[in-house]
Amino acid sequence: MKRIYLFFALIFVAQGILFAQELRCNISISAQKIQGANRTVFETMQSDLYEFMNNRKWTDQKFAMDERIECSFFINLDEQISSDEFKGTIQVQARRPVFNSSYETILLNVKDNDFDAKYIEYQTMEFNETSNKDNLTNILAYYAYIILGMDYDSFSPEGGTEFFQKAQTIVNNSQSAREKGWKAYESERNRYWLVENILNKSYSGFRSTTYQYHRQGLDIMYDKSPEGRAAIAESLKSIQKVFRSRPSLYILQVFFDAKSDELVNVFSKSFPDEKNRVSVILNECDPSNGSKYEKILKSESF
Repeated sequence: MKRIYLFFALIFVAQGILFAQELRCNISISAQKIQGANRTVFETMQSDLYEFMNNRKWTDQKFAMDERIECSFFINLDEQISSDEFKGTIQVQARRPVFNSSYETILLNVKDNDFDAKYIEYQTMEFNETSNKDNLTNILAYYAYIILGMDYDSFSPEGGTEFFQKAQTIVNNSQSAREKGWKAYESERNRYWLVENILNKSYSGFRSTTYQYHRQGLDIMYDKSPEGRAAIAESLKSIQKVFRSRPSLYILQVFFDAKSDELVNVFSKSFPDEKNRVSVILNECDPSNGSKYEKILKSESF
């Protein structure tokens, strides 16, 4: 009988090793600006947010342990409004492995200045896709779906649509929320506009770039560096078209916040004519990082 129990226990453990949740999410909370508070609350909050993000099943897909999406949430609490309400910012970053290498590319790097949430220590965190009852779990779930959408888009053309739609549903359900970040009129760079821009067919070049840049570009660079760079350079033309249609789009900032340093590294090893073509696009679409892109032209060419 003991052997039978041991057999089933081993099966259970093996299944746990083979299949896991979708996200491997690191949570970091800083509350240095809040004086006089019970510091253990922030430790408990960090632990609860970690459990919520990593133990919840976000899709109906099976993920192996090594397939989980690497992501990080950096929450900086600036103000305690009441005993259980806090305001601050949240920085969300997601990463993706590049085929045949140990390199991880940044898929998403967003700073959200409208983090306003209630947290009650030791109370179970719950998320309901059909309501806006809890702003904290709504924010976390929204970014979980944005991360999943970006990851899936990077492996297949518009493969993340269903997850972006789930994020948009959270936005729609939060239109009556008193907290900021969900409504169009509050800002041009918030949660409303991020998912609106992504799903807007007028700006589909952003999503086609996500696929071409990663799957047809970075993923083949181990074996075919010139071809991979060429694909990335070609993908930037789609970003350029989006920029020319509406230069102030939030997703353009999101793209370059994630990719500016990487683009310098990729094209610093390119050929002179390719460097020139790429530099023209980057300086047009992302002039704020012009000093970075100068390094592309100044680096030694092949």
